[in-house]
Amino acid sequence: MKKIDVVLGLQWGDEGKGKIVDVLTPNYNVVARFQGGPNAGHSICFGNQSFVLHTVPSGIFRAGTCNIIGNGVVIDPIILMQEIRAIEALGVNVREGLQIAKRANLILPTHRLLDAASEQKKGEHKVGTTGKGIGPAYTDKIARNGLRVGDILRPDFLERYHILRAAHLDMLGIRSVDDSEWLNAVEQLRQFAIVDNEIVIHRLMEDDRSILAEGAQGSLLDIDFGTYPFVTSSSTLCAGACVGLGTAPCHIGQVFGIFKAYCTRVGAGPFPTELFDSTGETLRRVGHEFGATTGRPRRCGWLDLVALKYTVMMNGVTSLIMMKCDVMNEFDTIRVCVGYELNGQPIDYFPFEATDDIRPVYRDFPGWKCDLSDCHSYDQLPQQLRDYITFIETQTHTPVSIISIGPDRNQTIFRN
Repeated sequence: MKKIDVVLGLQWGDEGKGKIVDVLTPNYNVVARFQGGPNAGHSICFGNQSFVLHTVPSGIFRAGTCNIIGNGVVIDPIILMQEIRAIEALGVNVREGLQIAKRANLILPTHRLLDAASEQKKGEHKVGTTGKGIGPAYTDKIARNGLRVGDILRPDFLERYHILRAAHLDMLGIRSVDDSEWLNAVEQLRQFAIVDNEIVIHRLMEDDRSILAEGAQGSLLDIDFGTYPFVTSSSTLCAGACVGLGTAPCHIGQVFGIFKAYCTRVGAGPFPTELFDSTGETLRRVGHEFGATTGRPRRCGWLDLVALKYTVMMNGVTSLIMMKCDVMNEFDTIRVCVGYELNGQPIDYFPFEATDDIRPVYRDFPGWKCDLSDCHSYDQLPQQLRDYITFIETQTHTPVSIISIGPDRNQTIFRN
């Protein structure tokens, strides 16, 4: 029986999971999203085209690949159908390549209103959500009030929907909301393969089909182990792939952990290595660091190895994938956080309270000061970059197997 390999982000999201899933997909028969929702923004570039995926798995552009939206995902029918139409406009047969889990929960129009109301109430303490209704949808799921995709096939679906809708309107203190577009999207959703994904995936494994599980957001946004409360509402770790797809831990194979050569974050929350100077602005400008979902400018800073070692440990990462090293081509000096000072005391671990009181301890490396676009193998990379990679491998005890030197599929260097 084939094991399921997992791709996930090791920082605060936006690491480049979409590109890597797209690059790895030729080696897999199936790509399955296991958590998150339209708060994700997985960017894919190929040829002269680029596309941002929010709910559909990133293997959709590879012909012959089965793409599964797993039970751990929350789905906004409007956003999903808009995304599907945009993909179909590129000539992709989405209906043939996409399956949707019956057990995936639905995001209602009122969930978005509840999300906005919650953020407004928090004032200066707001989390900085995408406003897509993700948190309230997961709240209803955990409270056992939610509606699932499989419910749209039931004869009493509208009755169930109106009961939950009325409860939300009561909480919001309003009388109605225009949900005609949402209900129309639900009708369109019925045309797709709505499946028991846990059964489908198990049978695929029995048939020796290779499966790649795709995570969303990043490990430092995990609901349990991230920088709480500035986190997402689902388990972004490797363990989340088990509950988000309905498979046992013993069926997990390789774990690919993606990280940027520096760090970024969108929204509020602690960020020990954040830069507020011209260096941070250069990272943002050269790296095009603006949220794929929200368009908000990303906060930028140096690579945090304390946090990276923490997420490598939590996920059982077997292989590291480094993204965007080309963004730092022109820096004379590159800094890496190798430790923290908290309340004047040195610590070498990611603490329970990752507050703004953390002070990073840096080690400096010489920059590579050259264009990487002509590099097609690891040996062609400048020695300074290879030294940087070797240091990361030594610190994390994990090999860096893929290095991305640009946004396109072809700008990727593989190591054995």
